[in-house]
Formats: sequence, structure tokens, C-alpha cells
Amino acid sequence: MSSAKLNRLKPFMLPIAMLGGILFYPWMGYVQFLSPYLIFAMLFITYCKLDFRHIALGQFQWVLLGIQMFIAAVAYLSIAWIDHTVAEGVFICVFIPTATAAPVICAMLGGSLSKLATYSLLCNVFVAIVGPFVLAMIGDTDYSFWESFLMIFRMVMPLLLGPLLASFLLRHVWPKFHESVKSHQSISFYLWAVSLFIIVGGCVSFIINHYQPDSLGSMIWLAVGALVVCLIQFKIGRMVGRRFGDPVSGGQGMGQKNTVLAVWIALAYMNPVASIAPASYIAWQNIINSWQIMRHKSSENIEP
Repeated sequence: MSSAKLNRLKPFMLPIAMLGGILFYPWMGYVQFLSPYLIFAMLFITYCKLDFRHIALGQFQWVLLGIQMFIAAVAYLSIAWIDHTVAEGVFICVFIPTATAAPVICAMLGGSLSKLATYSLLCNVFVAIVGPFVLAMIGDTDYSFWESFLMIFRMVMPLLLGPLLASFLLRHVWPKFHESVKSHQSISFYLWAVSLFIIVGGCVSFIINHYQPDSLGSMIWLAVGALVVCLIQFKIGRMVGRRFGDPVSGGQGMGQKNTVLAVWIALAYMNPVASIAPASYIAWQNIINSWQIMRHKSSENIEP
């Protein structure tokens, strides 16, 4: 397909990918294994344009993390007295760390890659350390602190640090190829479209497979609660980011979540029905991301 045809197709690729995921969800089990590799590739390409000298913790990251944890606590305490399962599901949608793919979307939207990469590292490490204590208090599990810590650490760190280290090594070992990768950032957009197809299909498949007629009311409230906190986090994240001159990084840092980890935690530590919230969050955050990318491309008239 020619470059001109691809450019004409771009505004429709993300909606088509999401619709395709919904229609072909029964077959997602055959391709879901590709998701980590696609995310690794997207992050690797994106991190090739990262200036490692700009990775530094600052007030932006600490303020964002503090507000995120505050919202998580308020969400849980305000709902727990009404429905504990819904409270668990909504809580995990806020408490869970930033998605490993968030820097990719941030870069597509023109945000600060270094700020969000730093926040992603901070948030994931924080949840790995604090998570076992918090989950022991609100959940129901026999896992020890070290078992929980190591499981969470194994799930987030390879995909978080691997692409970062790979891009750093390539910069010093093969700078010519590094520059070539750096100049082809638009590839991330097409990889994201394929990832979106798989992610949305997996989300639909998960919800259908975990449907429980006797818990329909809770499932609906979990999906609605996930939508509410998704919108709140993107909005507040952008407000915080705007105070530091970067609303995009703030919005993606707080709004885009590691939902795979969230679903696993809900199944391992909580009432399994609570996992409907992070599963629904997958759809909500990707609808928002797709809308942001399409709007950004239209307004800036540039390739993602």
C-alpha cells in the first residue's frame, strides 16, 4: 500500500481496529500472546528518541503520584460501605500503576517522553512495594508480602525496563541504526493499531467469559465506576500536568493504566467479579486514547 493511501486511511485505523476486536473476540486467544512483543517494540522505537539525561525525578512525578493515591483511597472509602466488590474494582482502577505503553501514546500526542517515562518507573516501583500491604488490608489472599512483591515485580519490570535498556545499548553500540529507528516513529502508530485490535478483543472476551447472571447489577456498576474514574483520572492528570507545562504527560500518567496487572490483582486478591472493572477500563481508556490521537492528528495535521 502506498504512503498516500496509508495517510488517507490513518484517521480510520483506530476505530476499525477497535471494531475488529469486538467482532473477532472469539479468536483473540490465538493472538493475545503477541501483545507483550508489540508493546516492547512500540516502547523500543519510542525510547530511541528519549534523551536519557532528562530522566530525573521531580515535583511533577511526586505530586501526580500523591494525587493518584489520594483518589484511590477516596474512591474505595466512599463506595465500600455500599458495595465492597464494586469498591474493590474501582479502587484497583485508580491504584494500579501507569501502563507500560503510556509513553508511546504520550509521544504520539506531543507530551514529554522523559517526564512520563520517569513517572511510569516511579509509579510501578511504588505499587510493587506498597501494593502487597494495601491489598492485604482490603483484599482476601494468603500471599505473603515477598510473594506478592515478586509477582508484581515480574509482571511489570521486564516490559518496563527491557525496551529502555535496549534503546540505551543500541544508542552506544550501533548509533547509525539507532538514528534510523529514531527517525521512523510513525511505525509505533501501526503497531498500536494492531495492539488495540488484540486488547479490545481480549477485553470483550474476558467480560463475556466472566459473565455471572446473579452478579449482573454489580457488573454494571463496576463498568460504570471504571468509566467514571477513567474520565476523572484523565481530567485531573491533565490539570496537574498543565500546572507543570505538560497536560499530555499528566493525563496519560494518571489515566492510562496497566490493566493486565489490574485484572490479575483483582482475580488473585479480590472477589473475582471485581475484575470486571479493570477489564472495562481497558475499553474506556483505549476509546479515550484513540479519540485523543485522532483529534491530535487532525488539529496538528501531522503523522502520529
